[in-house]
Amino acid sequence: MTASAASSPSEVPALSTRETGWIFLRHLTSFVFPGLSLAFVWTGPHAWWVASLFMAPMVVVFALDTRPHHEQRQPAATLPAWPFDLLVYVLAGLQLVVVFELCRMYQHQAIFSVDTVMIFLVVGSSSGFSIITAHELIHRKTKWEQALGRLLLCTVLYEHFYTEHLRGHHVRVGTPDDPATAKFGEKYEAFFRRTVPAQFRSAWRLEAQRLGDPDMSLFDRRMLHNRILHGSALGWAMAFGAWAAFSFAGFFAFVLQAFTAIRLLEAVNYFEHWGLRRRNARIRPVDSWDTHSWFTYYGLTGLSRHADHHAWPSRPFQQLRVWDEAPILPAGYVGTTDMVMGRGDRFLHHATLELARRKLGPFDPEADVDPAQRAEAEAALGRAGTFEAGLQSGMTPLQADKAAAPEARPAGPVARAWRALPIPGRVALALLGVASVVTLGGWLEAGSGPGLGGRFALNAWILAVFTGVIVLRARIEQAGSPALSWAIFFALIAGLGSLTGAVLA
Repeated sequence: MTASAASSPSEVPALSTRETGWIFLRHLTSFVFPGLSLAFVWTGPHAWWVASLFMAPMVVVFALDTRPHHEQRQPAATLPAWPFDLLVYVLAGLQLVVVFELCRMYQHQAIFSVDTVMIFLVVGSSSGFSIITAHELIHRKTKWEQALGRLLLCTVLYEHFYTEHLRGHHVRVGTPDDPATAKFGEKYEAFFRRTVPAQFRSAWRLEAQRLGDPDMSLFDRRMLHNRILHGSALGWAMAFGAWAAFSFAGFFAFVLQAFTAIRLLEAVNYFEHWGLRRRNARIRPVDSWDTHSWFTYYGLTGLSRHADHHAWPSRPFQQLRVWDEAPILPAGYVGTTDMVMGRGDRFLHHATLELARRKLGPFDPEADVDPAQRAEAEAALGRAGTFEAGLQSGMTPLQADKAAAPEARPAGPVARAWRALPIPGRVALALLGVASVVTLGGWLEAGSGPGLGGRFALNAWILAVFTGVIVLRARIEQAGSPALSWAIFFALIAGLGSLTGAVLA
């Protein structure tokens, strides 16, 4: 059903306290990422196998977000705002606590540890989620809420997003002038390399223009009022403050969680407008991608309804509506982010088929599309159709990918030599390289403790455990038991890890 204009409160009976409470309880799902991250930093440092167990809730989240459990009910017009405002403020406070506690934890944890890997999966995901909270706050009208949103952006070294998102992206979305709109056929890595510097340059120009001169010199006195400089200075002051208070490892952890958050933010930017081109001066719901995922809606504070957000940017997250006209992502935001960053071609196939079905982007018959671009779109549609037909015929996604892929570019001598190795040889060589780097790095960082030989043996054993358990899990999943495969994965990690700890003790 197409979203309709919200009725006035006088026309709609007010919700009961019980009804409001149930809606609010569902939105408490938004504490999953910061809550898990807070548990991680408060219980650290961890043994290698204990750190690995923090992946388990992430697996559950991924499963929830990729299942056909949808939320398409329109919001109640009379829903009170204050509980949801309070929710946003608490989430903002949690991000500040998590980042501080992460840096403090690294007073006692080594950089070369499994905890560092978990920064990517746990703390980085939470920091990426904090950008969603910041995004909600910078769209508010009050100055203090905007300032709180900007402070959250400083914790991920991306404060210029405040300027670029409000004054750049929302004005130019869906046009060639918007660096945050991904082009049709563009892959994520190419988009990331293009958009990060382009968004910073755009924010800098917008801020210089606000101060009176787009070509203003860096040494102009008006630059003292430059918000981009203020945000950058505060963000890096936090990072170097972590170094001063908690050692270089604290600085490293701060920068790593920030980098991970930026990668996640730009993955979201990538698929929220991929391949779409605006034809009207006014932004319409068809200019953004949506998802109906239940978890994304409640767990990511309404971000799934991005089409309504762009059409009406001032709406609070709990009042965002569903539009049937918007193209729909192949999964929720968690599942789509995983697809974009790990299996990019599959996202391209799914997205191309959806745009063609809805006649959007280069498939819009009324759009002014260059003939070469239209031909490229038709070729991409053919590959996507081959991929879809492969899945329907019983192929695995990997097999369907290979069937749909165009001719690969000629490989260089190093790539050819690598491919010539049998798979066990590649795995052994990769494990040897990783174990050597981690061993040497840990030995140099510690400055004392076990020698190189002992460290190498332990690291090699840990990597062998992970490799063996991952291979076993994949085979069980292929046999049709994904839930069982993950249960066995974590059980083996816990069992072998505790056994290793007992032997070493």
